[in-house]
Amino acid sequence: MKRINVLDVNTSNKIAAGEVVERPFSVVKELIENSLDANSKNITVEIQEGGQKSIRIIDDGEGIHPEDIEKAFLPHATSKINEIDDIYKINTFGFRGEALASVAAVSNVILKSRTSEFEYGKEISISGGRINYFKDTGSNIGTTIEVNDLFYNVPARLKFMKSSQREAALINDIIQRLALVNSKVSFKALSNNNKVLFTAPSNNVSDTIRAIYGKNISDNITEIERHTDIASVYGYIGNSEISRGSRNNQSLFVNKRYVKNRLITTAVESAFKSFLTINKYPFFIIFLEIFPELIDINVHPTKSEIKFKDERFIFKLVFDTVHETLRKSLKDSFDIQNNDFESFDFGKEAREKTIVQVPIDLKSNSYKYENIEETATTYNSNIYGDMPLNNKHYNILSENNLPVIKEQEELSMKEAKFAELSVIGQFNDTYILAQSGQELYIIDQHAAHEKIMFEKFIKKVKESQVVAQLLSLPVVLEMSSEDFMIYSENKEIFMRTGFNIEIFGENTISIREVPIILGNIEVKNLFLNIIDNLKSMGSGETVEVKYDRIATAACKSAVKANNRLSMLEMNSLINELRFIDNPFTCPHGRPTIIKITLNELEKRFKRIQ
Repeated sequence: MKRINVLDVNTSNKIAAGEVVERPFSVVKELIENSLDANSKNITVEIQEGGQKSIRIIDDGEGIHPEDIEKAFLPHATSKINEIDDIYKINTFGFRGEALASVAAVSNVILKSRTSEFEYGKEISISGGRINYFKDTGSNIGTTIEVNDLFYNVPARLKFMKSSQREAALINDIIQRLALVNSKVSFKALSNNNKVLFTAPSNNVSDTIRAIYGKNISDNITEIERHTDIASVYGYIGNSEISRGSRNNQSLFVNKRYVKNRLITTAVESAFKSFLTINKYPFFIIFLEIFPELIDINVHPTKSEIKFKDERFIFKLVFDTVHETLRKSLKDSFDIQNNDFESFDFGKEAREKTIVQVPIDLKSNSYKYENIEETATTYNSNIYGDMPLNNKHYNILSENNLPVIKEQEELSMKEAKFAELSVIGQFNDTYILAQSGQELYIIDQHAAHEKIMFEKFIKKVKESQVVAQLLSLPVVLEMSSEDFMIYSENKEIFMRTGFNIEIFGENTISIREVPIILGNIEVKNLFLNIIDNLKSMGSGETVEVKYDRIATAACKSAVKANNRLSMLEMNSLINELRFIDNPFTCPHGRPTIIKITLNELEKRFKRIQ
């Protein structure tokens, strides 16, 4: 067992900026890392009110020698290094000796610890950096530390705290990351006395991945591995099925330390570029083992950033490993007999039967199903929104089996925001070309339809008139603990925006209804995109901003670029755009329509000066 020593001034002054206890999350991270450095096999984390009221961590590690317990709370007291040169060959999580001193300065701390050499342990109580008592106590081998009333003596710091649910989610996230890289250690986490995480010790990281992320993710990952004389890279990458709209499900560990490194993240995402859709980020858990002298971890107070001596080598190692695994996986997935497809007509099933869901009672949200095959007409709900209700008047025309529906009564009462346009055609199946007088208009069909859907959705939310459609089969979604907490924190918002969701087990929900205005959507991806959007928001955002975020994510189902439209469809889209409140920008702020005057064109062709 290593003993604690206080670093000399010359050494401590050369170490980077001191540890700062920013929030409960950083306290939990530092204390768990101490437990791991003490070779613990079982670690329990209990928090109350997002960790601000109480954090309790229990481990069965080596414990602290009784003569070192008081010393452990002194600045720069550490058992990990002795001199400045030791920081270039660090193989522990902690090394600066500042965490306990920083935590004890802004909270009420009680620590109990016992080593195998003694039959009893020691207990110390510290408030705001001052010792209240230090006494003998009964204790199991290992250490238990309680951090109560965090920032009680620094009220200004409390202003920067997020909601208790959000703080709890951040804590759970770091526990999950540390559990991934320490699969042989059992982790148990409780929030307000409710279990949020349990991992059993395992030699197989995939078992821990399943315990944390659930069956869906564990069934869609592929193992990667490559070794060189300098470094080894291994871990797991996910397929497109589990890609997300944010980088939340990306974990990188260098020598078992959880870090954030742009170089490696770029290498992985670059390797994925040919295999993923745009605006999706891959799932990955990457472990990199490298000689300690070839990296520098002393570049950030939280030790979350890292520098490599040879960045080009690391980039190529990671890129090649991921890219070759993806290429092999793709090849294997297409290694099938050609005759599997010979007798299958991909258009047959779609031609045989077309079923639409027609609302028959707006208040009760009841529906009937009609087979409209006989009319040779299909209803494109992605473009035209809700099915027509009986108490409104519509013109229904069809061309190429796509009806155009215009809500005459409602549009006639609104003010047009730009002149009526005459459609010329479609460019690149993406932009609608139209004219009015001596002006040419170019409309981005996706941006325009997205804004139409956005305004309709927001209006119905504000008027509490969102109509939901019952899914034929509920979508059961198993989420990470953090994602589930984000949902729980915003469940009223989801209800107001037309989602009917029920709890279906631990961290699992059943989505039974979705807003009908969104048309034919992929429910699972939509819901996860909304969660990612809410997760990236600050705690001070208003309910209205959250509605906007949900509507923006939902309206991704708008008609896409490279989607050929008929003349009637283009006219209908432009006519709807004219009457919305703000037709000139999409929900993301990009322009929906561009005007080019005849004068500008003639200047371009040098017909005039």
